[in-house]
Amino acid sequence: MIKKRFKNYEKYTPLVDRTLAMIFEKASTRTRVSFEAGMYQMGGSVVNLTTGDSQLGRAEPVEDSARVISRMVDIVMIRTFEQTKLEAFAAQLARAGDQRPDQRVPPVPDPGRRLHLHRAARQRSRARSVAWVGDGNNMANTWLQAADILGFTLHVSTPSGYEIDADGRGRRAQRLLQGLPATRSTPAAAPTSSPPTSGPAWATRPRTRSAMKAFADWCVDREMMAAAQPDALFMHCLPAHRGEEVEAEVIDGPQSVVWDEAENRMHVQKALMEYLLLGRIG
Repeated sequence: MIKKRFKNYEKYTPLVDRTLAMIFEKASTRTRVSFEAGMYQMGGSVVNLTTGDSQLGRAEPVEDSARVISRMVDIVMIRTFEQTKLEAFAAQLARAGDQRPDQRVPPVPDPGRRLHLHRAARQRSRARSVAWVGDGNNMANTWLQAADILGFTLHVSTPSGYEIDADGRGRRAQRLLQGLPATRSTPAAAPTSSPPTSGPAWATRPRTRSAMKAFADWCVDREMMAAAQPDALFMHCLPAHRGEEVEAEVIDGPQSVVWDEAENRMHVQKALMEYLLLGRIG
């Protein structure tokens, strides 16, 4: 319904007089545009903060920033390098809410070290299996959780030394990781088990000489896609580096749903903000 309204230019402004604070410690394209455009479309307003133009970058404790910001806005989105900062900010918001319920602000976490809020292009619960080709990064961790919640099979193919790291994720994550049906060390292995969706990414990995060498064979190309089912879909969280982790003919080809996937993050975030602020999705 949210996406349909957007496509039909239907006005829907349930968040009038609500303000979103966006805090960025690192550069952003899709996160900023999707959250900012989504909030404006729902009638709200946005305050954009970076470490370069606020006290967040001048040694002010994150807890102090949280206490002040929570009194002035209704919802907070944070894009940070450190999971601990996100947790400290959220903990302070919770404490402030317990002390003064009228000041409570629900934080919306954006990608941290361990997890990524992934926006799927279609209803992933219908997928028979998903192949993850590339780095065992925060996106891979999120697919791990999604497989458990939605009940699909996850196949993982990573270079040696870049496997999924479940340390600090708890027993559930450890159990899931140990139970992966096909964790392979060769790139050709992942798509052969007939996944309708193939989702890689190692674009966020620093381009050191050793990393580039390790991932040299982990480029999703036409041959790899041909090994999958004919209805296999290609997904990517972006930004993409053609010729490195994906071949141009794949990401720009007919099996790619990357651009729908990128757009859908705005609609998912609109639904998330409406639910957090109003307790419903209209």
